[in-house]
Amino acid sequence: QVCKKIPLAALAPDSLAMAPMKAMKAKATMKAMKSAKLMSKGALATELADAAGLKKGELSKVLDALAEIGSREVKKNGKFTLPGLCMIKTRKKKATKGG
Repeated sequence: QVCKKIPLAALAPDSLAMAPMKAMKAKATMKAMKSAKLMSKGALATELADAAGLKKGELSKVLDALAEIGSREVKKNGKFTLPGLCMIKTRKKKATKGG
């Protein structure tokens, strides 16, 4: 019997053959996100105040209220949604052993 070695890429569809490249790109993206400077609460309040024509102090109170409402809803329902922006969900995972 003669056994030929066939490359895995020839057997797998293109999406599977490209999986390592996608993983490398995702890893690079995550690394870039970690090094990016995050916007502070004060900077967010300033940006919103400029866009809405309101005072920074008023928007700071709005952000505080939003954080309070969001945390209360996540504790109560396990989910909080800012329509068109994001959804925060809790989930239960089994405990993992320490290493």
